[in-house]
Amino acid sequence: MTLRSQAWFDNADAPGMSALYLERYLNYGITRAELQSGKPIIGIAQTGSDLSPCNRHHIELAKRVREGIVSAGGICFEFPVHPIQETGKRPTASLDRNLAYLGLVETLYGYPIDGVVLTIGCDKTTPALLMAAATVNIPAIALSVGPMLNGWYKGARAGSGTVIWQARQKLATGEMDYDEFMDVAASSAPSVGFCNTMGTATTMNSLAEALGMQLPGAAAIPAPYRERGQISYETGRRIVDMVREDLKPSDIMTRAAFENAIVVNSAIGGSTNAPIHLTAIARHLDVPLDNDDWQALGHQIPLLVDCQPAGRFLGEDFHRAGGVPGVFAELIGAGALPHPEAITVTGRPVAEVYAGARVENPEVIRPFGTPLKPAAGFINLKGNLFDSAIMKTSVISEDFRARYLSDPDDPDAFEGRAIVFEGPEDYHHRIDDPALAIDASCILVIRGAGPIGYPGGAEVVNMQPPAALLKQGIEALPCIGDGRQSGTSGSPSILNAAPEAAAMGGLALVQTGDRLRIDLREGTANILVPDAELAARRAALEAKGGFPYPDHQTPWQEIQRSIVDQFDEGMVLKPAVKYQRIAQTKGLPRDSH
Repeated sequence: MTLRSQAWFDNADAPGMSALYLERYLNYGITRAELQSGKPIIGIAQTGSDLSPCNRHHIELAKRVREGIVSAGGICFEFPVHPIQETGKRPTASLDRNLAYLGLVETLYGYPIDGVVLTIGCDKTTPALLMAAATVNIPAIALSVGPMLNGWYKGARAGSGTVIWQARQKLATGEMDYDEFMDVAASSAPSVGFCNTMGTATTMNSLAEALGMQLPGAAAIPAPYRERGQISYETGRRIVDMVREDLKPSDIMTRAAFENAIVVNSAIGGSTNAPIHLTAIARHLDVPLDNDDWQALGHQIPLLVDCQPAGRFLGEDFHRAGGVPGVFAELIGAGALPHPEAITVTGRPVAEVYAGARVENPEVIRPFGTPLKPAAGFINLKGNLFDSAIMKTSVISEDFRARYLSDPDDPDAFEGRAIVFEGPEDYHHRIDDPALAIDASCILVIRGAGPIGYPGGAEVVNMQPPAALLKQGIEALPCIGDGRQSGTSGSPSILNAAPEAAAMGGLALVQTGDRLRIDLREGTANILVPDAELAARRAALEAKGGFPYPDHQTPWQEIQRSIVDQFDEGMVLKPAVKYQRIAQTKGLPRDSH
């Protein structure tokens, strides 16, 4: 077969150009014979760095990937990807997902690369890399960095993120001081790797496997385990054969694969960030996918994995219990996986690849017939508040259900007085203000936190009640917002609302004191205000120039704000989705001289 890289390094029809491309790649010791050998050149898209501690272990794992590539007859080129660290980047790492995507598209398309290993891990690295691989559509395989080891604090499991959301309530009520709060936070990060809870990182890495883009079992192996190095080696070997087979992302990430991933997400109790990211990947493949699909395909799927924040256990436990293969085994055995015939990076169908999988600990991965919860997927809510917003049902606690969803005359529905906050700063400043008279019947609303308004979309919707209510034992109020929340949060918020307030969605019109009604059976969310009043509010806001949001702070913030789509459309860059399978549809890029 003719490789893309030969157009750079071994083009007899353009010897002058091949000489220019070739000579500089010799200066660190690689030979002309290697570059003109016809061996596939495999890129390692390196997301590990000191700025990205969750992915930093990929710096070591890449050594095993290299050995796998070479042993299979390939040549390795490792290169950096724009860093994305969920816990380090301000104002939000979500701002960088599309930036990393753009950079990787240019690298994969414009350089002599025949196939690529995508080093995934921390939340946004996984979708960014899969989006880029989808756009360029050269053979690609993903490699998870793996979760951290289990965290422990005073003899109990301390889950990354989750333990902080729990501890901040004790800090607010005075049950815990600043130093202990920091000690609790530190206890949840005991090793290299990403979040050991079922946050967005574990969710997206599990879904990368569910989509077929990782080797079986690759998602959940803890970062420090020897098996993580072993799967890295096998990943390096496999990508070389994928180039020879011309097995591309578009062959693997089909509509069937996305439907499988939605079902897996419900079974694992996955993050509310998953619909944003999977929709983004699908749009770069021209695969139809929307939030209605998440409810239709996933809502009735039971919660099988007992992992924080929806359960008790952590990443090590999930892996030892069987990981994603164990979940597949339960779903396939129950006939609940929509498409067991979908192809994976192995070149074989899911049903065949996972035929020998089994659950090793049924306390962590429950049997399909005796799950933690019978219906654990997302509900897609609509109304005059927004066109689409997600609610995660697997984290609805018994206390929350009893307070808000158990009226025998109005089941699975609640009404309340809105308390509106203009972004997280306003929330932190005023949540304990007695003048707001917040009680257990109130609904907290936060806006100005979406892709345009924040910018990037902030993880701020999981708002805790005021300290006075926490002291009364009320640990959660209904929350609604046009931002996101951490996948490590157990709050059953209504979030990812689209259009956001900054795009003049219904949330821009809500005022403190308005009555709101949420009906999970009907799938509706509405302001109980007459249409004429809402129209007058909209006209008044438009006359003032629309919903206000902070000034741009960087060039990228301005660029992204001008072309970004809403959460229900994947928060993609609108012009980018025009570029489909560009390695095939656009041909080779022009020569540089």
